[in-house]
Amino acid sequence: MMERDQLVRRYLNVDGFRRGAMRVLPRPVFDFTDGGAEDEVTLRRNEAAFHEPALLPRPLQGVAERDLSVDMFGTTLSMPVMIGPTGLSGMLWPDGELESHRAAAAAGTAYCMSHASTVPIEALPKTGHRWMQVFVYKDRGFTRSFVDRAAQAGFDALVLTIDNQTLGQRERDTRNGFSIPPKLLLKVMAAMAIRPNWLWRMRERRDFTFANYAAIEGGADRNTLAGRMNALLDPSMSWADVAMLRKQWAGPLILKGILHPADIQIALDHGVDGVIVSNHGGRQLDRAASGLDALPAVAAAAQGRMKVLLDGGIRRGVDVLIAKAMGADACLIARPQLWGLAVGGEAGVAAVLEILRRDLDRALCLCGVTRFADADASLLAPGVVPSTRPKAIAA
Repeated sequence: MMERDQLVRRYLNVDGFRRGAMRVLPRPVFDFTDGGAEDEVTLRRNEAAFHEPALLPRPLQGVAERDLSVDMFGTTLSMPVMIGPTGLSGMLWPDGELESHRAAAAAGTAYCMSHASTVPIEALPKTGHRWMQVFVYKDRGFTRSFVDRAAQAGFDALVLTIDNQTLGQRERDTRNGFSIPPKLLLKVMAAMAIRPNWLWRMRERRDFTFANYAAIEGGADRNTLAGRMNALLDPSMSWADVAMLRKQWAGPLILKGILHPADIQIALDHGVDGVIVSNHGGRQLDRAASGLDALPAVAAAAQGRMKVLLDGGIRRGVDVLIAKAMGADACLIARPQLWGLAVGGEAGVAAVLEILRRDLDRALCLCGVTRFADADASLLAPGVVPSTRPKAIAA
């Protein structure tokens, strides 16, 4: 297996890892990680939004050394790029969640564990900065049990995903005959057969499952668990559920899936510490606004009273700088780390993080910015509608 720096030299950028993942994964598995809902308009919009803003560099600022660190709920991260929650990472690489967590911890940044991980909450080492994702289910006791387990395991923050009232229609998966868990249809088996390296490394993890649910439900098989999880999604979830979790969880509480600025004051009233401006990577509501397009108004509504994070469409370090100029405190990545995981496990994820770190450092230097935390709307050319909020307060 190649080391991180070898992978950085070989793949150069995040898109290189995407192409690499396409070569090593069976097509149905790749499309599961790569695809979006319906016509994938929002999926494409997420990336395209970063192509519009133009930067106005100021070269003569004396920036021999740059500081990429950010404060996140009283903890210093080495860089403003964190790993967001992605379900079934262990389908790309054995125990993929553990691999990604190690890479994030080594890079000095945060890792958010998915509720649908292939290793249980308790198996994630108590190293680095660890966040836990939860859903609201019809059985609220089931939701609360996840929160209790995260607290007992010492996670640093709780991330409630709120844009999952029902599953989006992901048509690539339907066309590929792909399901969770994979059904051994002829087309699926044929796609797997032409990826022998993936088959070989997965040979001892062929029975991967939704580990957090298996532990609670007494070790049910994947088919039973998948059906039960989908049936548990609850369109009636509301702000009352946020209040319930706020009462139960003592640490930072973050809402993932905010796009409308009117939700910010309500979130503040419910004691929420941060929001992730997100459309679920374009995997839920097609035609939803891109996170970057929604960001300025959300950040303006927050007025520095909570952390405002962004996910969706981050492919270059300069994208992170643009997000900061438009009001984000930091960003999360999902697909890029999955592509890195598929190519090289921990080393692949580490390489993706390193590429983004180097890209961002270079962008700061060329823009004349010494500290990432100081980047603001003055970097943006006229025509971009930036956040009007004051500098974020420490939280």
